[in-house]
Amino acid sequence: MACEHRCSRALLRPKLRSAEGRAEAATSLEQLRRWLCTHGSPTAHVDQVWPNLYVGDLYVARDRARLSQMGISHVVDAAAGRFHINTGPKFYKDLHVDYYGVEAEDNPNFDLSVFFYPVARYIRAALNSPRGKVLVHCAMGISRSATLVLAFLMICEGMSLAEAIHTVRSHRGICPNSGFLRQLWELDLHLGRGKGRGAEAHLLAMD
Repeated sequence: MACEHRCSRALLRPKLRSAEGRAEAATSLEQLRRWLCTHGSPTAHVDQVWPNLYVGDLYVARDRARLSQMGISHVVDAAAGRFHINTGPKFYKDLHVDYYGVEAEDNPNFDLSVFFYPVARYIRAALNSPRGKVLVHCAMGISRSATLVLAFLMICEGMSLAEAIHTVRSHRGICPNSGFLRQLWELDLHLGRGKGRGAEAHLLAMD
């Protein structure tokens, strides 16, 4: 299957561009970041952004009754670890929920891209499972978790970054930090869908 083939490839960094090209990309990224973080739907504790795929915050991640009511079968914790949201497999044991932890910092210098393909494969398999419903969360549900969901839509659903952002933001207000947005931009280029300023124009046209 084409999706499985795409998901199985290692994420490769694009070749370094010229100083002029880097400056233009940086300007476009900054404009895109400002636009992205000032537009979009309100953000609740949890929102469905794609069929059976939800983005949420720490409150819904810790609300086992709510998760049971929603029928969540898989949880991706993008803020895992002792000093973040320390839930883990044992926390969800009674719910028979499968847990995937990513110890990520909401820091522009943190390389979240190393998790793009592994998490995309995990979400794809979960959604393909019987009654699969996936919650991807972090602390606020707007940066780390949103970035991983955007990467999933790009890798496994064939969307460009612009299309993925439009899809998610129509259901939930999101704002990946500047470093994560750049990593998504580089993924877009790697997948052959990045078009520089054209991506921003495409987003504005859909507003």
